[in-house]
Amino acid sequence: MPVTPQQRTMEQAGRYEGELDARKRACPVRWRGKNLSSLDDMLIPLSFKWDRTCAYCGRQHIPLQVEHIQPRVKGGSNRISNLTLACELCNTAKGTRDIQEFLAKQPEVLKRLLVQAKAHLKDAAAVNTTRWELYRRLQDLGVPVECGTGGRTKYNRMTRGLAKTHWLDAACVGASTPECLHMQGVVPLRIQAYGHGRRQMCLMDSHGFPRSRPKQQKFKHGFRTGDIVRADVPPPLKNAGAHVGRMSARASGGFTISTSRGRVTDIGKKYCRTLQRADGYGYQLKGGRDFLPIL
Repeated sequence: MPVTPQQRTMEQAGRYEGELDARKRACPVRWRGKNLSSLDDMLIPLSFKWDRTCAYCGRQHIPLQVEHIQPRVKGGSNRISNLTLACELCNTAKGTRDIQEFLAKQPEVLKRLLVQAKAHLKDAAAVNTTRWELYRRLQDLGVPVECGTGGRTKYNRMTRGLAKTHWLDAACVGASTPECLHMQGVVPLRIQAYGHGRRQMCLMDSHGFPRSRPKQQKFKHGFRTGDIVRADVPPPLKNAGAHVGRMSARASGGFTISTSRGRVTDIGKKYCRTLQRADGYGYQLKGGRDFLPIL
């Protein structure tokens, strides 16, 4: 994979880090049945603050909506201390009533909700503190680092007429973003962490007793599951041709290779050549095509 020298380090401030992964884990959150815009930045912190649970009935694993504890028509604000998550039934039942009136018959729920509403976003605060400390230390080292806000990133993207994507946002961070960004022909590379397996030596049953054999060694005939290999199979044999992809190692020496055209089984070990060792990451180009090293 080609690597270019680092010229500058970009950092975006004012955003909740890990938002892309958090959006995948969070339950769907909507406000009055619409896609949120101004409140969109608060969805992920609210999901973690309220544990993706309806603040009134305690139900989980259902679509939730952003709810104003103190109604807007009665002076409530959009501050995160005045926002919570509620299911559609509870949100509709509360309407524009005061929280004390709505939960008059549930004093325990009312007390817990008011205390939790004023609680700090500990995770977000820890991330922000770590980010600014990293920024300060990079400056002390003399590394060229630039810091920009989320608002500046959105301004740069909109003035240049770019689509709302994660990789284009990364190109628009900071005041030094060029006036013209040439994106034609640029294909982003998606890197996903798969890990290196589990430390568990064997599978367990419901009583905690082993129900499988101990974990075997990962390397089979010099290969390991996840390696990117090229197999050149001669014509007389089954699956003749050149096959490039990730392999599943087998002790028998007959490997399975996942290529862009599908899975190819029973490939002999002597026909395989390693292109890249398994490093715990998967690489994909935009469109779902696997990224493979230059042959």
